[in-house]
Amino acid sequence: MGELMVIRHGQTEWSLSGRHAGRTDVGLTEAGEAAARGLGVRLAGRRFAAVFSSPLGRAVRTAELAGLVGVEADPDLLEWDYGGYEGLTAEQIRAARPGWDLWRDGVVPGDAQHPGETLAEVAARTDAVLDRVRPLLDGGDVAVVAHGHLARVLAVRWLGLDASESRLLGHPHPGTLGILAAEDGRPCISAWNTLNAAQRASDR
Repeated sequence: MGELMVIRHGQTEWSLSGRHAGRTDVGLTEAGEAAARGLGVRLAGRRFAAVFSSPLGRAVRTAELAGLVGVEADPDLLEWDYGGYEGLTAEQIRAARPGWDLWRDGVVPGDAQHPGETLAEVAARTDAVLDRVRPLLDGGDVAVVAHGHLARVLAVRWLGLDASESRLLGHPHPGTLGILAAEDGRPCISAWNTLNAAQRASDR
């Protein structure tokens, strides 16, 4: 059985400032592009049975710079639709809604472009992705290029846990890699939020 590589897109100006970017198509920064290229080094030598990406430009560009080929856009890999919280930081949301927690309290409706989603709706999309991916793993590794909150839900649903347990996983940094695998026939997470060498150096 192959492994499922879960890649978060590279840094954007919104991820840098902590703004919630659901459906807004924010481009990569220079650092984000560099991290995406670094992912290519980490993934070199793996043969992918399939590669899927969120259709948003920051994910598609990350896949391209990482050297992934044959990428298929999958709308189920779009980030959580944050509704009325689109573009806001957690601090701004909590200023108006003290104690707010995304996993417990969810989002409020926004405009026509950002109607918002419940956690159950996000989980239903990740379940659909996993239903399509699991048979492909018999032929080798599969990569998905997606977003931070979506990746956390995808990972806990891989484990068979309720989507609310996503709070137990650290939020993946932009341009990082997680690996969903199996051990003794049981699903596991063999790596999460892994940085490349350039990213580790910049964090020092």
